Amino acid sequence: MLLRAGDVGVLLAGAGLVAALTAWAWSGDRGDSVVIRAAGRIVKNLPLTHAQTVSVDGPLGTTRIAIEPGRARVVADPSPRQLCVKQGWLTQSGQAALCLPNQISLEIRGRKAAYDTLGY
Repeated sequence: MLLRAGDVGVLLAGAGLVAALTAWAWSGDRGDSVVIRAAGRIVKNLPLTHAQTVSVDGPLGTTRIAIEPGRARVVADPSPRQLCVKQGWLTQSGQAALCLPNQISLEIRGRKAAYDTLGY
């Protein structure tokens, strides 16, 4: 079975279209600020422009949050399973890390929120 020039052209055009649609669908808005909550109330709203470390007290102890240009993460938390620490760096608008046992959360905000399937 031989491929002709037209067949190769159609395959390349299809692959290019799939790559472009994938890049468009998965590219969310980069976050420009982080909202930190404790017990459901906003305690800090900080820009993602310069590096800093924030400590927030919860019922189990202190949660440390690292902020760097364009990203933020939970560095240390007294919760037993460390799920919010394992979440890693958050960069896209709408991403969040929840430290539920300690009632601390952080959310990345941007110009527009990314589509969230968990909201439906």
